[in-house]
Amino acid sequence: MPLIPPRSAAAWLAAAIVVAAPAARAQAVAQTLAITAPQNVVSLSAEASREVPQDLLSISLAVVREGAEAAAVQTQLRQVLDSALAEARKAARPGGAVDVHTGAFTLSPRYAPKPTAGGNNISGWLGRAELVIEGSDIAAISQLAGRLNMLTVSRVAFGLSREARAKAEAEVAAQAIARFRERAEAYARHFGFGSYSLREVAVGSGDMVNPPLPAFRARPMAAGMAEEVQPVEAGKATVSVTVSGSVQLSAR
Repeated sequence: MPLIPPRSAAAWLAAAIVVAAPAARAQAVAQTLAITAPQNVVSLSAEASREVPQDLLSISLAVVREGAEAAAVQTQLRQVLDSALAEARKAARPGGAVDVHTGAFTLSPRYAPKPTAGGNNISGWLGRAELVIEGSDIAAISQLAGRLNMLTVSRVAFGLSREARAKAEAEVAAQAIARFRERAEAYARHFGFGSYSLREVAVGSGDMVNPPLPAFRARPMAAGMAEEVQPVEAGKATVSVTVSGSVQLSAR
């Protein structure tokens, strides 16, 4: 049997060590992971919600005009909108109580069934302009909408103010966290453990509002007719908070 020269034997041994080193490290890592893998961990979640009265109102009013010329229709829309803006600005109040601003302004052609001799089948123009009144003073906004009898109501929507939402979320979050802790204590007790410690937690919030009120139009008032108040009634929004995470169960 041939003998391995000393140098060759040393090189062979070194190569064997190099090959075995990654396998040894992998085995050590696997053993470490097996030891440090989380044990007795339970994932759970809890939720709390509350209905909150909506305290913001938005009313969109619109004017529609139709004519043969686009420029004439646009001029009519602007005249009505300028007159409504002048009246609405008198009732505007700073601080978000009553805000007034213009909305969408559209002008689109209407087509005849057959094109004309010149090949153009545009028979007229239809225009629409909006004025939006919104804020926290629901009574003042509804009264103002009733006074603007040159426009018709196209949309009514309610919402929650930032302050009301933040207050409700803080209260509901406290309830959700308390329920999370109660469930964690109950799970620890049912599984035969004495206590638990928090590993990770996530808190999420959201609100769900009632379906929007159906759009309706206010009838224009005749000359000399008393001003009407636009009838509105606020609904409620459901503010909810969800707490989810995992806990480590322990003997004590």
